[in-house]
Order: sequence, then C-alpha cells, then structure tokens
Amino acid sequence: MGGGSNQTSSAIGIMLRLTALLVVNAIGIWLFYHTFFDGLYPLAAVFAIILLFVNVVFLKDGLYPLRWLALGLSVMLLMSIFPIVYTIYIAFTNFGTGHILTRPQAIEQLESTLFLPEGGPSYSFTAFVSDDGEYALWLRLEDTADILAIPNQPLVAPLPGEMGVGPLDEDGIPTTIEGYRRLQRGQLLARINDLTRIQFGEEPDIIRVRSIDAAAPMQQRYVYDAERDVMLDRSTGIEYTPQRGTFTGPDGERLRPGYQVLVGTDNFTRFFTSPAIRGPLVRVIIWNFAFAFLSVFTTFFLGLFVALLVNDLPMNKVLRSFLIIPYTIPSLITILVWKGMLNPQLGVISRGLIDVFGSAPQWFTDPNWAKIGILLINLWLGYPYFFLVCSGALQAIPNDIYSAAEVDGAGNWQQFWRLTLPLLLIAVGPLLVASFAFNFNNFNVIFLFNAGGPPIAGAATPVGHTDILVTYVYQLAFAGGRGADYGLASAITIIIFIIVATITLFQFRYTQMWEETSENV
Repeated sequence: MGGGSNQTSSAIGIMLRLTALLVVNAIGIWLFYHTFFDGLYPLAAVFAIILLFVNVVFLKDGLYPLRWLALGLSVMLLMSIFPIVYTIYIAFTNFGTGHILTRPQAIEQLESTLFLPEGGPSYSFTAFVSDDGEYALWLRLEDTADILAIPNQPLVAPLPGEMGVGPLDEDGIPTTIEGYRRLQRGQLLARINDLTRIQFGEEPDIIRVRSIDAAAPMQQRYVYDAERDVMLDRSTGIEYTPQRGTFTGPDGERLRPGYQVLVGTDNFTRFFTSPAIRGPLVRVIIWNFAFAFLSVFTTFFLGLFVALLVNDLPMNKVLRSFLIIPYTIPSLITILVWKGMLNPQLGVISRGLIDVFGSAPQWFTDPNWAKIGILLINLWLGYPYFFLVCSGALQAIPNDIYSAAEVDGAGNWQQFWRLTLPLLLIAVGPLLVASFAFNFNNFNVIFLFNAGGPPIAGAATPVGHTDILVTYVYQLAFAGGRGADYGLASAITIIIFIIVATITLFQFRYTQMWEETSENV
C-alpha cells in the first residue's frame, strides 16, 4: 500500500517537473527564435545556454542539488555575466550611430525606401476610411480619369454608381463610397502618419501618400541582390558594395543606415592613436588619477583627524551620530544640494563669499575651481566613511604601546607617525585601495555637479576639464550630441577595468597588506 502511494507521488512529481520544464522550454525557444532571427546572436546564444543548462539539470538525477540554484544561476548569467561579455564583444565592433541595426534589419530598412521615378505623376487625393479602419484614396490628375486606390487591390477608374461610388460633388469627388466615409481636412491631418505607411494598389502599380496634398506612384529605390551581395539604387543604377558595415558606392558614398560588423582592435587603436581622442585624453587620465588619489587622501585624513579628535571628548557617541549624517543621506541628494549652494547667483556659499570678500570662485566655469569644488563635495561625502572605519580601528590598538612609547620619550607627534598611523594602515589599507578604485570610476559626483564641464575649447570630441575616463566614456557613448559610439566606449571601459585591476593588484601585491594584518600588534 505504502509502495503504491510512493510510486504515485513520484509519478506526480515527475509529471509536474516535465510540465514545468515544457513551459520553460516553450518560453526559451520563443525567446531564442526571435532574438536569433532578429540578428541578436549574442543574446540568442545566452538563451540557448540557459535553456540547455536548465534541461540538463532537471532531467539528470545526479544534478539534483543544482535544481535549487538553477534560477539564480540563470539570472546571474543573463543579468551579470552576459553584460560583461557583451561589452567585450561590442568593443570589437562598429556599434554606434549609423551602425545600430543588424545586417538583415539594415537591408530591410533600405529596401523600404521609396522614390518617385522621373516624370512620374503626382496626384491630389481625397481620403476615405471604413468603420474597420481601412483606407481608400480618390486620386485626381488633370486630363486623366479619376482613380480609386484601395490597398492590395488593382487601381480602377469607376464612374458614379460603380463599385459603390456615390454621387460627385461640385469638385468631382464622390460624396460617399460604399463602406467608407470621407475624411475632412482636419481628420486627415490626424491620420496622415498612418496614410503615409500604407501601399495603395498592388504591384507594380503602387500609390503612396507623400504629403497631405499629394500622392504618387512611388517605387522601391534600393534592391538587395543576395547572390552578388550588392545593393542596387534603382533611381541612379549605382551598385553599393558592403564595406565595414556600410553599403558603399564607387565614389565612396555611403548608404544609411549601416549595420554592425566586427572591426577587430580598431576601437582600441583609435583610443591610443586618434588625434581627436588623444588630444584631451592625456589631461583626462592625469586628472582621473589626481582626483582618485586626492579624494582618498583628503577623506582618509579628515576622517582620521575627526576620529582622533572625537575619541577623547565627552559625549563622543552623540558626536559620532551627528558626524555620520552625510553618510546616511543619498549622494544624489547631497551632490545636488552642494551644486545649489555653490551656484554663483543664488548659492549660499557663493553669496556668503561675495558678502565677505567681494567675489566668489567660478565653480562652474573656471577649470581649476571646478576641480576644487568636486574635491570639496567628495570630501563631504567620503570623510564619514573613514571616520567610522578609523574610529573602530583606533579602539583595537592597545594602550600599552603608547605607555611604552611615553617611557621611551616619544611625543604625541612621534606616537602618531610611528605607532598610530602604521598600525591603522594595516587595518584600513585594503579599504584605501577599494576607495581608490571606487573614486577612479566615481561617475555620480562628476556628472551631477557639472557633467564634466567646463568644456575643453577646441576639442574634437565631447570632453570637459573635470571629465574622468568613465564620464568621458559616457559622453562618447550617449551624450556627445555628435552621435553615439558604443564600440569605442566599450573599448575604453575595458581599458579602465585593466587600469583599475592593475593598480589594485599592484597595491595588494607589493604593499603586502593582506600578509601584514597580524604583524606589529
């Protein structure tokens, strides 16, 4: 009896598992199909890998423990690992403005381009619409019979009473057409975008609405020859061949849009050799290192100073609570508040300086003062963190060593440099490295304060005096105003990662921070 019950439960469990797997496979295959045939091959590959992984895990009994991790691992692959791999992939492509689409999408868009053949007629038209939203056009041209044009039907020239055409008004236009109602000009204006996308008639006699006043027998301008891999311009007879993601004519003319292709290491080469990028790049990199170093240096020593100052004061717990307030407020709000306080017209800091000294620094237009303003804001944001860290680390230093130092005649300054600081660095050293890496890519404080400004005069790329590499990448990829260049931005992102990883490895490896955690205590 019990054996039969267990078998029944096992059978039900297997059926539920297979049913759930069937649903997952159906969704996965649908996603794979659409991404693959839309040319999104990297994303399609990820869906295929996830689908294969889920099926293997749930069909193989030996992998039972992984079933509990399957969802998490799949999400991690899709949301974390894939963006990293895809960024690396994009760095080796020409992905950007003019090359956003895949090759099939670009060909489809080019083939949708229409042109009016030389000498082709231009009709005036009156539009009609049915209750089902279907449209019809009544076309007129001097010295020719009027034409009724309906999508996917031959063009005809009916007389009143034929094909449902009602009586004509004084302008010779039907007042009604059976199944349709006439659109007035105001109604036509509201529907003109829909009308321009519709083909009236059938091949080869196709009529397209060109404007609110005209329709014409438009023809497909570009035709792709798959066998020869060329794009033919029927209006000129010129053939365009694919070159680096763009159909290019014999004279170098390029058709837009282009499409994504692999370009090898070209983006990395451009980063190091292009005069337009190399010009401001040196100063961006120098300021990037200076910003990261000065941010760590100032926040650490201010946090340490405040920790030492508060450590021996009465009611130090209350004081600590007040001092960490900047750390509890979101940086987004804090940066915008500081931006307002430094405003040269209305800011309380700028107005106060003007009242006292007669002038105030140009925080947003002078390159040097803009950098000082950013460091000042970052100091306010960062010192509470090191204040908390140093406060905790100071409690761990035994008082006996200070007593011994006093016996040996060491003063307060010598005790700080010889005992407190070295022992403190052992505990907070890894955090200093992490803070340097964070500030090296500190996008928020730069972008929210002044978006990297003021601009560098004469720069061929969108870059400002306070831009660091990560904000420079953002300007290139999204906010340049001259077109996005995702391939170059991805290449710079990889370079930034290599720089930060190298610095971090060097600091950990050659300062031996991890190995010294138990020494000299």
